[in-house]
Amino acid sequence: MADNNQNEQLHSEQTSNSGKLLEIFMTALKLGLTSFGGPVAHLGYFKDEYVDRKKWLDDKLYADIIALCQFLPGPASSQVGISIGMMRGGILGGVLSWLGFTMPSVIVLVIFAMLYLQMDISDQAFISSLKVVAVAVVLHAIMGMAKNLTPDKPRIIIAIIASGVMLIYPNVWVQILTILGGALVGFVLFQKRERTKIEIFNINIPKKVSYYSLAALGGLLVLMPLLANWINNIYITLFDVFFRVGAIVFGGGHVVLPMIEREIVPAGLISSDAFLAGYGMAQAVPGPLFTFASYLGAIIADVPGAIVATIAVFLPSFLLIIAALPFLAQLRENHYFQSALMGVNATVVGILVAAFYDPILTNGIVSGGDFFLGLVLFMLLIIWKLPAWSIVLIGLGLGYLLNFL
Repeated sequence: MADNNQNEQLHSEQTSNSGKLLEIFMTALKLGLTSFGGPVAHLGYFKDEYVDRKKWLDDKLYADIIALCQFLPGPASSQVGISIGMMRGGILGGVLSWLGFTMPSVIVLVIFAMLYLQMDISDQAFISSLKVVAVAVVLHAIMGMAKNLTPDKPRIIIAIIASGVMLIYPNVWVQILTILGGALVGFVLFQKRERTKIEIFNINIPKKVSYYSLAALGGLLVLMPLLANWINNIYITLFDVFFRVGAIVFGGGHVVLPMIEREIVPAGLISSDAFLAGYGMAQAVPGPLFTFASYLGAIIADVPGAIVATIAVFLPSFLLIIAALPFLAQLRENHYFQSALMGVNATVVGILVAAFYDPILTNGIVSGGDFFLGLVLFMLLIIWKLPAWSIVLIGLGLGYLLNFL
């Protein structure tokens, strides 16, 4: 009888875990199909889904994860999604979260790679509507985060100063220094503040696995260039190029493009025209811009090349998140670290405000019609509280309608 009870309990736990993993994948897949607008917009979609609707984490923990990922090289929005997946379902949950968010754009870009000479993606109504959608979604997300993370004058001032610095000096290294400055100010100002209750989370990653992950990252950075020099194999060359880029690039997809271009165009792996055509295509699909690597891999070495390039460019993000996430859980309980985080979170709000202005607002609102569409979509979000994915569909429909008026 006892054995039967234990078997039933084990079966129930396995079923529950399978359901949780399926939910992680399906939620990420929905985001991967609808998250247009670049990394800042992605964070808005994530907040709407993971924080406001699913309530898998609260605003403070979400901001802490964003702050962590801002310090790491690689695609910040993808790293945030991977982190949430790992918190929810361990390393496998992180993999499924990445697959769901990334695969839609990978598939579309590989198809584009096969047909890019015949494809026309110059549909301005489609592109401009997506940019306006991003304006509405990002503004809604920033307002929600600001309400929770900048509730008093000192933190509002920190956010304003951070925003001003990033608007005047839009540089990735300035961004890192600004976050460090916010941490220092928070450490000094908020030592005596009453601690707000934080959501405790347990990440099922042993610390020795974190150390192994960091060692693997360093080892591959040393080993792959040597293998690429010793062995004349296109897949090793692709893995080396895209792994190095994914491991050292700060600032997201737009920063990664010139680095990749210098690695593959002069080497004759791809023509400049094909590179630029793929970049244009990448702007029209949802999900992370780092999936541009999938297009390039497909052009260079067909579908196997796309698979190698995609894995290589995102693998450093997995290794870095596995290395860092367990320590975030421990550090968040530390009194001094909490004080610093209060400053960092206010700084992140300011950085997002700066990113909202440029490139989201300056590229998204270029006419009175765009402003009207953005206003309608924002009202649907803030008053009728429609989900972000429906705002994408409504925005596309209204954008085409306004284009004919």
